[in-house]
Amino acid sequence: MNEKEPSKNKKINIITRHMEIDDLAKVFHLGEKLFTAEKVPTLYRTWDEYEVLTLYQGDSEFCLVAEEEEKEEIVGFTLGTTISKSHSAWKYGHLVWLGIDPDWQGQGIAKKLFDHFLDLMIEDGVRILLVDTESDNKKAINFFYKMGFKNPQDHVYLTLNLDNQRRQYREKEIYDH
Repeated sequence: MNEKEPSKNKKINIITRHMEIDDLAKVFHLGEKLFTAEKVPTLYRTWDEYEVLTLYQGDSEFCLVAEEEEKEEIVGFTLGTTISKSHSAWKYGHLVWLGIDPDWQGQGIAKKLFDHFLDLMIEDGVRILLVDTESDNKKAINFFYKMGFKNPQDHVYLTLNLDNQRRQYREKEIYDH
């Protein structure tokens, strides 16, 4: 058993709280561990320091951490935002990132974080909460079904690598001058 890993027999005390500026690096590094190209090759959002910082700066009230109280160790996080559309009375919430340290998964931490996040969304007047994940991420899909999400929609994301076009553009510029 990993030294950090909780004993199944020992009661752990996990608190969820708003993320603080001192948590940014810890959350970023935990996300680096979770959201790698090898683990989620079809991820359309890029996990980087700007993603964490932008969500924190824009909607810090929807950025939460789960902390093991005794060691003050961050073991999970949620990062979210709200979306308001002009000419619409509806306010949407978007759970952008939810991550739990692999050593701490299966302890109910994701549910605890999600419940806190959900309460914040309701308090803020959100009427529809959105979440997305890869279609083959059965663990996440099952979790979100248990949390009450319905009506899964298939999305198709296409990519176009512009390296060849960029190279051709540069070559054309050189020859045209």
